[in-house]
Amino acid sequence: MARRIFFSFHYERDAWRAGQVRNSNVVSAEDRTGFIDSADWESIKKKGDAAVQNWIEEQLKNTSVTVVLVGAETASREWVQHEVLTSWNRGNGLAGVRIHLIKDHNQKIDLADGTLLSSVCKTYDWLTDDGRKNLGKWADEAADLRAKYKNGDKIARLEESTKINKSYGLAPAAVGFTPRSPWCPDHASTLR
Repeated sequence: MARRIFFSFHYERDAWRAGQVRNSNVVSAEDRTGFIDSADWESIKKKGDAAVQNWIEEQLKNTSVTVVLVGAETASREWVQHEVLTSWNRGNGLAGVRIHLIKDHNQKIDLADGTLLSSVCKTYDWLTDDGRKNLGKWADEAADLRAKYKNGDKIARLEESTKINKSYGLAPAAVGFTPRSPWCPDHASTLR
């Protein structure tokens, strides 16, 4: 089944890698959102947080799955965390795809394990798990697993006191996430 997918990623660091996923033509242009060019992104950011939130809300409309493209610093990004929380709370399935082994514009790779994201959704590696072939299957699986949860099953928003420690850019894996391991069918069935 074709799904409309929102792609979340650390724009400044991983736009090149995300572009490799976008340009793989696995998902047709009309079925993918969340990609933006640098001039547009900078223009939105200059308008402030409300403008970024509005842009995210618009991009998420009519999507059923959010795929987080995981690089070395993705988990610490405030907007990625916002996109994950907002996606889950609106009923989107979640999947993580590690892109750290895709070479950047300088032909370098990152070392990353996606640990924080993997505490709330199933994660895959674009290269070693053959993302070009399997992204559609991963999106379907994420949507099917999310559907096993009730509409009221939301991820709690982070309280101001537990927000990311900006000086280190880290947050504990469990902070702000109430559903644990949502890809586990046994976990979803206990919620019914």
